[in-house]
Amino acid sequence: MNVLVTGGAGFIGTNLTRKLLTENCHVTILDNFSEQIHGTSKILPPDIAGSVNLIVGDVRDPEVVARALQGQDVLVHLAAETGTGQSMYEVVRYEDVNLKGTAVIFDYLVNNKNHSIHKIVVASSRAVYGEGKYSCTSHGVVYPSKRKTSDLKAGLYDPLCPVCNATCSMLPTDEEARFSPSSFYGITKQIQEQMTLLFAESMGLSAYALRYQNVYGPGQSLKNPYTGILAIFSNLARAGQPIYIFEDGQESRDFVYIDDVVEATWRSISHTTPNTIAALNVGSGEKTTVLEVVEKIVSYFGSSSKINVNGAFRDGDIRHNLADITRIREKLGYEPRTLFAEGINKFLAWAETQQLESDKYEASLNEMKSKGLLHG
Repeated sequence: MNVLVTGGAGFIGTNLTRKLLTENCHVTILDNFSEQIHGTSKILPPDIAGSVNLIVGDVRDPEVVARALQGQDVLVHLAAETGTGQSMYEVVRYEDVNLKGTAVIFDYLVNNKNHSIHKIVVASSRAVYGEGKYSCTSHGVVYPSKRKTSDLKAGLYDPLCPVCNATCSMLPTDEEARFSPSSFYGITKQIQEQMTLLFAESMGLSAYALRYQNVYGPGQSLKNPYTGILAIFSNLARAGQPIYIFEDGQESRDFVYIDDVVEATWRSISHTTPNTIAALNVGSGEKTTVLEVVEKIVSYFGSSSKINVNGAFRDGDIRHNLADITRIREKLGYEPRTLFAEGINKFLAWAETQQLESDKYEASLNEMKSKGLLHG
């Protein structure tokens, strides 16, 4: 099987490539080696570099895309800008990469009938849900809207029932939940997912939109100050710098280990039922608060970092997310194998061996503050 992985030099892409190679796939990677993620490096890890066809280029370039798609059976479209906060003030960039890049691919496929692509797997995101699914004691299942700035300034962090304005309780969010993204990043992922599923259905292809939760593990970028709170906080803890936690620290995320993400993605690639069109959550089904994450990181490194829960908040952030993974279990037999308690130790043991990156996180926060998007 010939597989094209856009964004294949990234965290998920390189780990997926290792799996594809063990399954005797022929892999082509298309990546522009974004400096925000890769720094100045434009090389693949040595264990895969000699085994793949690497095309250094941009998914927005029609000629590059045409070359990359030649002879491919499956397209795994991972290339994207992924910073929730950054998307709120670099709107054109996020729209251009995430949507135009996808449109260029589909424009080629629809106008070149001799292509051999029969399946598309696109990296969607938990961000398409916004706050996701909640329960109100009076009104049952509800889907809260984006939290109001006035409530957040008053320290009211939990989403409210859209009917009665009462505080409601988080539920695991399934794929039937409505789209309600809270950031421009989330909006681009929603549209990208809808484009993919619509295109595949129209063209008689199979397609999976994998709604990845918070993916983490050894190998993720420690250079990018806009994404990956484990990477950001581990850099700060290793440097002994203060760690500021937004809101009250009780906001929670579904952290899913990279090996589980690779397994879910491989299962979607290798699933043989023709003309399958599906959106699937890829998560652990386990929630962890941000404060728990920071305390674990500081403890692991024996860090002198002071933890400051400061009540500040960013536009675009959500309160909680927890994936209902029933559908992917039923359709693909997926089962997460790495609990967060184990996975974070693996990540931190790896991070400890890496060069300590210069702190760009403070600069990223100052950018948001200057745009009026970081409060407190």
